Amino acid sequence: MRDAPEKKRSAVALLLTLCLLGVFPIDVLLPSFPALSAHFVTSPADIALSISLFAVGIALSQLLIGPLSDVIGRKGLLLGGIATAMIGAVGCAVATDYTAFLCLRFVQALGCGCFVLSQALVQDLFEGQERDRLRILMVTATGIFISVSPLAGAVLQSLLDWPGSFLVFAALAAVVLVKTSLLLDGARPVTTDSRPKLFRAYQRVCSDVDFVSYWLISALAFTCHFSFIVISPLIFMEQLQLSTYDFSVILLYYGVAYIAGGIVAAVLSRRLTAGQQIVIGLCLILASGLVMLHLATHAPLSVATVLIPMVICTAGTTIARPAATSGAMCLFPDNAGTSASAGSILIFICGGLISAVISVSPTDLPSTLGYAFILLSGLSLALNSQIHRRARRLKRPENVE
Repeated sequence: MRDAPEKKRSAVALLLTLCLLGVFPIDVLLPSFPALSAHFVTSPADIALSISLFAVGIALSQLLIGPLSDVIGRKGLLLGGIATAMIGAVGCAVATDYTAFLCLRFVQALGCGCFVLSQALVQDLFEGQERDRLRILMVTATGIFISVSPLAGAVLQSLLDWPGSFLVFAALAAVVLVKTSLLLDGARPVTTDSRPKLFRAYQRVCSDVDFVSYWLISALAFTCHFSFIVISPLIFMEQLQLSTYDFSVILLYYGVAYIAGGIVAAVLSRRLTAGQQIVIGLCLILASGLVMLHLATHAPLSVATVLIPMVICTAGTTIARPAATSGAMCLFPDNAGTSASAGSILIFICGGLISAVISVSPTDLPSTLGYAFILLSGLSLALNSQIHRRARRLKRPENVE
């Protein structure tokens, strides 16, 4: 980072807290679905609609926030987004009408879209291997936060009922609001254009084949992890009849794979190119798919037959995603906000659509996951190979720093 070590540590803490706030509004709320359904006198399916609406709000918000941040700076948008998210969260906590709850949930989502700027801030504030190691740390931390979120949600539900998750989110957001106002210096605009040309910015980054390829690799690797998170309740709680607490504990063990993968990724980042790191990570995801198919065919369904291949997959995801993200973000350093938004939207689309298809699959869910891992990792390996071939043809490095 281009500043004192104390400010560097503060920036890392801020970025990790943004990662936490990014997963908090969805994953922590899941154990409160029955209570929300009872409070608003509606079905659990209607409560699930709030999650879909939340995702739409984030996608719409990110579409604008990234390019705008390249023109007017990061700090103002981040502060405004956090404040908006806090207002929406507090409103949800006191809502008595389901329609009002949906509207306030959408407001919260619009504010949460600002968390996409964490990737742009990494690009602005850090350099070289330090930047790559921080992205590895952020991916690892996000996975751990997702893993512990169901257990945290169950605790908050038992202590504070369903409004608890919204109130705790607002409290955490208030702390981040203060830290952001004190730490960031106004977040330099990186373009001299006085008018935000949103479509031109997106056209510039998305017309680069390598940029899109890197983000697709990151998105497909994330989708493997996200698909498991989406269907894990169906496997563990419906098919294996585990309690909510047991399910939460299993996801805690799952989070250990993120830590192990993060350690390995940090070591590899100092010794191998981004392309080589991507290959190793994707090969692990491919291997996890093969293991899952073998166990689904030759062993009865159990926690171990699902969790073992998922640990392998998670380690691969943690290795491949940061390398692919760095490869994409380094191509357009002057449009870091636009680059982060474009990639995040692509990740959201891939993760949401593919996980939805897997969750409604009429066949055995572990087998479907296995086939998906093989297909997605194979496609990603092909994309990485094309990046490597273009780099050799154009005589340029595989990842631009």
